[in-house]
Amino acid sequence: MRSPSMNNLAVRLCWLLLAATVCYSPAFSGSFAHASELRMTPIVKAVQSAKESIVNIHGHKTVAAVSAVGGDTPRQVNGMGTGVIIDRRGFIVTNHHVVDGVRRIQVTFNNGETLIARLIAHDLTTDLAVIKVDAEDELPCITIGKSTDLMPGETVIAVGNAYGYENSVTRGIISALHRSVQVTENQKYDDLIQTDASINPGNSGGPLLNIDGQMIGINVAVRVGAQGIGFAIPVDTVMEISSRMMSTERMSDQYHGIRGKTLWENDRPVFKITGVEKDSPADAAGLRIGDTLTELAGQKIERQLDVELALLNRTLGEEISLNVDRSGESDKQLAIVVKSLSGATNVSDLAWRTMGVRVKSMPERDFAQLATRYRGGLQVVAVRAGSPAELEGIQIGDILVGMHDWETISYENLDYILKNKSVTQRGAIRFYILRERDTLYGDISLAATQQITQR
Repeated sequence: MRSPSMNNLAVRLCWLLLAATVCYSPAFSGSFAHASELRMTPIVKAVQSAKESIVNIHGHKTVAAVSAVGGDTPRQVNGMGTGVIIDRRGFIVTNHHVVDGVRRIQVTFNNGETLIARLIAHDLTTDLAVIKVDAEDELPCITIGKSTDLMPGETVIAVGNAYGYENSVTRGIISALHRSVQVTENQKYDDLIQTDASINPGNSGGPLLNIDGQMIGINVAVRVGAQGIGFAIPVDTVMEISSRMMSTERMSDQYHGIRGKTLWENDRPVFKITGVEKDSPADAAGLRIGDTLTELAGQKIERQLDVELALLNRTLGEEISLNVDRSGESDKQLAIVVKSLSGATNVSDLAWRTMGVRVKSMPERDFAQLATRYRGGLQVVAVRAGSPAELEGIQIGDILVGMHDWETISYENLDYILKNKSVTQRGAIRFYILRERDTLYGDISLAATQQITQR
């Protein structure tokens, strides 16, 4: 005879054995797998496919605040926003107001890694900007959709750094298209996507995704006091403005003469040549209006932005292969030779090869508006990737006002410095730049200059 306690123990053991048998039976195993599959909804899949290419942006900026005794009192505020990787080398598109005035732009990736970015270009009219990080490995890029076929009522997803809560996901529908929104006295947006997906402070610069995980817009604005009303810049506009900001003319003082338009055939984008500038490298290469440009420098081409990125920071005179489809003839191979936009003076070439910058002179009237103690300077219009200038943090838009003991008001000043043996043999010399009325300085090596000038 067993005691009551032993009977209770036996009953418990039986239940445990039964539970183990049920839990590990094939039938139950299959039902759990089926339940897990149900959880992988289209929205989950869309977010999973895009999350690695979405970054969070943090920084500090100084803004003016009206004090109690009158006047403007500068104060430090924390800025936050979101960005989207558009090129594997670290180019990221975001809103200009996210990075405007931020001295140290911190970019945090989905895996938690944080890098410092620099502002490459911006467009005030659309409030878009491109920043760049220098990562050790190639970065994953967002999948680009289109905004020409958007439908009111279709599901959309917003991802961003809402109120500092990183990688926040909200969903909704497209409420309307082609909205014009006046957010401040000086900022008006045209042709926006309206959505009821929650877009909050910090979401700016992040992607608006469709149900396939493709970016169809960049989140840009919320209506103060309203609920369920947010706005995004259509992706077609984002790509067009980004191609202008990242053009070889602007970034490298080079040109190609290729003009085209993205068309969609069988649900995939193709880049059709719509214009070839006369006597341009594209003209010399034999490109024709109507050609479909499929590949350039080994990179797939679908948009004008792809062309600019493929040709960015190429060596002058470099011959680059390209493939086109022409009148049914696929993969026709041609070659294009990169040329300088301005013909590049000797000093311009020398500065590009040694320092890694291209500069332009500033009219006295424009420089005088900066109200500085300097007499003039040369504005940086391009910075070569991996160059001494880039390593020292020189950015497009900086104004070079001096090097060593000399001013850099004109090309002649810069030419004298770069060819002066007493300077080039020093190893590194001090340079001074103006950035938003602030004077910054650093030391740059010009040791290679002497070797180049003696050839």
